[in-house]
Amino acid sequence: MTEPAAEPSAPADVAGRAWRNLGIVFHERNDRRREVTEALGMSFFRVKALRRIAAAATPLTLRDVAELLLTDRPYATVVVDDLVGRGLVERTPNPADRRAKLVTATGPGRAAAAEAERILATPPPSLYDLPAEDLAVLDRIAAHLLAGS
Repeated sequence: MTEPAAEPSAPADVAGRAWRNLGIVFHERNDRRREVTEALGMSFFRVKALRRIAAAATPLTLRDVAELLLTDRPYATVVVDDLVGRGLVERTPNPADRRAKLVTATGPGRAAAAEAERILATPPPSLYDLPAEDLAVLDRIAAHLLAGS
């Protein structure tokens, strides 16, 4: 007696499995977030704040920082205070509003943000082990996913 043919997986099942597998590859086996927090000695949220501040073309208000981080202004203040204490950002008076301060990255802050970017941008070793054609397909899929969001 022959086995019945396996039914194809539903697209939702395949998408769910792919998402779980990618999560394992990138968040469990190759956790760059943990690597960057250990390298910089601060929480990933603070690293994220520093990266946003360092990447800004102009100084940011605390309101800007809060909006970029999707958090409230009191917590953004706590995070910025910590970064100021570490010498990674500085606050200066806002010439347009004396009640507000502007936040900018210092030289050491820009260097720390660059180190974070370098760590986060480093592909996991398993990607280098893929055949070139698989890597090209993965690149095409990732570009398609980014274009759709």
